[in-house]
Amino acid sequence: MTVNPLLHTSDLPYHLPAFADIRLEHAIEAFDIALVTHRAEIDEILAAEEPNWANTVEALEASGQDLGRVTAWLFNLQGTDATEELDAVVAQVVPRLSEHSDAIYQDAELYRRLLEVDVPEDNESSRLYAQLLRSFTRRGAGLSLSDKQRLSEINQQLSSLSEQFGRALLADTTRLAVRFDDPAQLAGLSQSRIDSAHAAAEGQGWLLPLELPSVQSAQVVLENPASRAQLHAASGQRGVETNVDNLVAQVRLRAEHARLLGYDTHADYVIAEETAGTAEAARALLFDLAPAASANAVAEHKLASELAGEELSAADWPYWQAKVRERDYQLDEDALSHYFPLDQVLTDGVFFAAQRLYGVSVQPRADLQGYAEGVDVWEIIDADGTGLGLLLTDYFARPSKRGGAWMSSFVDQSQLLDTKPVVVNVMSITQPTDGSSPLLSIDQVTTLFHEFGHALHGLLSNVRYPSLSGTNVPRDWVEFPSQINENWAFDPEVVRNYARHVDTGQVIPDELIDAVLSARQFGQGFDTSEYLAAAIIDLAWHSLTLEEANALGGDAAAVEAFEQAALEEAGLAVDNLSPRYRSSYFNHIFGGGYSAGYYSYLWAEALDADGFDWFAQAGDIASAGSSFRDLILSRGASVDYQEAFRTLRGRERDVRPLLARRGLAGVDVG
Repeated sequence: MTVNPLLHTSDLPYHLPAFADIRLEHAIEAFDIALVTHRAEIDEILAAEEPNWANTVEALEASGQDLGRVTAWLFNLQGTDATEELDAVVAQVVPRLSEHSDAIYQDAELYRRLLEVDVPEDNESSRLYAQLLRSFTRRGAGLSLSDKQRLSEINQQLSSLSEQFGRALLADTTRLAVRFDDPAQLAGLSQSRIDSAHAAAEGQGWLLPLELPSVQSAQVVLENPASRAQLHAASGQRGVETNVDNLVAQVRLRAEHARLLGYDTHADYVIAEETAGTAEAARALLFDLAPAASANAVAEHKLASELAGEELSAADWPYWQAKVRERDYQLDEDALSHYFPLDQVLTDGVFFAAQRLYGVSVQPRADLQGYAEGVDVWEIIDADGTGLGLLLTDYFARPSKRGGAWMSSFVDQSQLLDTKPVVVNVMSITQPTDGSSPLLSIDQVTTLFHEFGHALHGLLSNVRYPSLSGTNVPRDWVEFPSQINENWAFDPEVVRNYARHVDTGQVIPDELIDAVLSARQFGQGFDTSEYLAAAIIDLAWHSLTLEEANALGGDAAAVEAFEQAALEEAGLAVDNLSPRYRSSYFNHIFGGGYSAGYYSYLWAEALDADGFDWFAQAGDIASAGSSFRDLILSRGASVDYQEAFRTLRGRERDVRPLLARRGLAGVDVG
């Protein structure tokens, strides 16, 4: 084998991985070597004579760089460009990585040395030190030998189960894609999307791939009720045969894990480290909003049913809700999409807003290569000409990519390591067969801005320690920058800059902008309820004690009954409305890192709604953007989050802007 590109720092700008040179066998070899190297680095720390900040804390922060390169490549590509061979390698790697990590965090001598270190007086060092000590404690450093062993076994099992859940979900999502025999069954879709469905079926009919949520975007426009029903039914079947045993096993293991570490439930364990502070605080926010949200949803269903002339099923509700929006707000979403070609929205919208707010420009780097066809590389340049990092954009759906949208990184910013960020934004947009820029829905435009908000959090980071860099923050804080960036999607100055008709070049008329803004609160009963339902189900699973978890039924009927009971307890059992994700395809909590944390989107939206009011009141947008960049985006985990928000806003968070946005202004939230 030639020199392994994963075992040395890339010579490309910003240490962008040399994707063209990396093969799977490189990752297999590099992982084995990197584990040994990292262990040797830890042993070197333990061998130092007197523990101090440099030879213990900073040495620990600087360790494991080879391992970081290997795992960044493996896990990013498994999400975006998986193969059976890659999946098999990851399945072997995950439990070994968990065991390796546990051995470090449960090392009694390393923990003792940390306790003896004198901490520098600066705020960032103090934050890092406190976080390190909590991490060692929460990973079992203070447990008995037998409990450490059991904790490590649980962690390895959980890491394997989580990886298996995501892999099975991707397989089911591909297998259950809905095939149609007649293009008339796809009436309502754009011709471009019909052509893409024909190409996806490789000429054998028309194939609509499934998206991650319960409601599929095509349900909004498909005119044929039978087609909508097929799509919705297929969506709900994902994971039913493959993931039920898995998710119940995860719930039980997480409850046992929490008990070993002194917590009553997994939710208590997780949320102790979030800005919410307690599981009860998260639960109170969800339960306070649920009855009013469900009442609004029932009223919306009645209105849509009246227009349809019949009681609407879950498959039909989104279609007729769109028809109500079109009737009452003159908002035809299909016609509107012609103002939103992806390339324009990205460069003249997303990137334009970032320059307007934060003074950064985004330039294409055609000389640099992504990891798959259709992945573009961009350089982010500060107002003074300084290069800040690289952004990879991977927006098109392909069979090897799991559904949904997310941001991840290949390289994190760190002054200690002298690294600048390399981040990636991922979506799953159907690419037109003629190579033209796809036309985006309102939701897709919003998602594009959302994910770039995460990217900005990583790209504008300016801290010393990698553990505190960028998006390495609590989940109910990490969504704050991304959700506040959504607000610029339909800001009049921004939208007029990017929304030009794909055929005529006409700038979007003011009346259409007004219609979009006026219609945003319509449908909030449905949107809020489907989100709250998923968040409540997540919290219900992870609020079980060990005894309750062990008493769970383990079949699909028991899982469905558990979900229904959780929703009824919260006052959110709305007929014909599915949770945004049901348990068997809830990848966020059983295949990702959001267990007991899906509430965080709403928690962060309360910050976002209040924070955007501050932006709206600012006389100088550029000055406000500079403050937001300095106080929030650049700081990562190096500051106290509540103090940072207080400094920005001049007071504590106010939940009323969130309630107004969601059409829940009369709700009393404690």
